[in-house]
Amino acid sequence: MTTALPQLSEELAETVASVGSSVVRVEGRGRLPASGILWTEDGIVVTADHVLERDDNIRTGLPNGETVGATLIGRDPMTDLAALQVEIQGLNPPRLGAPEGIRVGNLVLALGRPGRTVQATLGIVSALDEGWQTPAGGRIGHWLQADVVMLPGFSGGPLADSSGHVVGMNTSAMLRGINVSVPISTIQAVVETLLAHGRIRRGYLGVGFHMVRLPEEVQLEQETGLLVVSVEKDSAAEQGNLLLGDTIVSLNGEPVRHPDDLMALLGSESVGTKTSVRIVRAGEVREMHLTIGERQGK
Repeated sequence: MTTALPQLSEELAETVASVGSSVVRVEGRGRLPASGILWTEDGIVVTADHVLERDDNIRTGLPNGETVGATLIGRDPMTDLAALQVEIQGLNPPRLGAPEGIRVGNLVLALGRPGRTVQATLGIVSALDEGWQTPAGGRIGHWLQADVVMLPGFSGGPLADSSGHVVGMNTSAMLRGINVSVPISTIQAVVETLLAHGRIRRGYLGVGFHMVRLPEEVQLEQETGLLVVSVEKDSAAEQGNLLLGDTIVSLNGEPVRHPDDLMALLGSESVGTKTSVRIVRAGEVREMHLTIGERQGK
């Protein structure tokens, strides 16, 4: 026992040093800088979208102490991910792991570099689960939650297992009061798309809505739907003849009970597809058809 703790302490310090060589400082907002992960040897940096309050004049602090400019490749607010490019070769990306290789109770380290030196906190994996959808509508491959302390400026930094493999990117902005990590599989998919297209395509109907309880006389196997409270001009909804007061109850045959259901059905693959929309209008169930548009802007 007398030798186990010093040995564990030394191994943790070595892990921090190893993973820390892939952690950068990200200066993209007016207050405390955040963190990022050196994703590739040729200068791709992954960070949290919410820490970038501007699209230009972004700076990164490298592990060797050098500060260099970074160009925004693209961002995805729905998964809180952004990709940057620094014009330096031969960088040191981390070894990557996956949530499938860890269990609840395993030790993990959260790292950040909001200043010149790397910082770290220790905790355990507190929850693991299957994929989930963010409140903004993004799809996350796994639920990965750890009880590590998210120090100021740690968002965008890595979560590493005890072997020094990065298993996710930490963010404090995805869910109020809960620190979750975006898993490697989601990061890889989003970064590949951003590198190819500079953005993530999302389906868009062009309606504002509120979840409401359906009238008792409507015979459907669900109790709620989405009441349309606004329709944008020239949107997919307007072209599909959706009206104020309609209640959306299904899209492409899939029930829509609350906003998360609708957002889940408006992924990148839905853009440009012709689909059916089931609505309740004046107490009657009707089926409309429209072509799903694409969400514009950030």
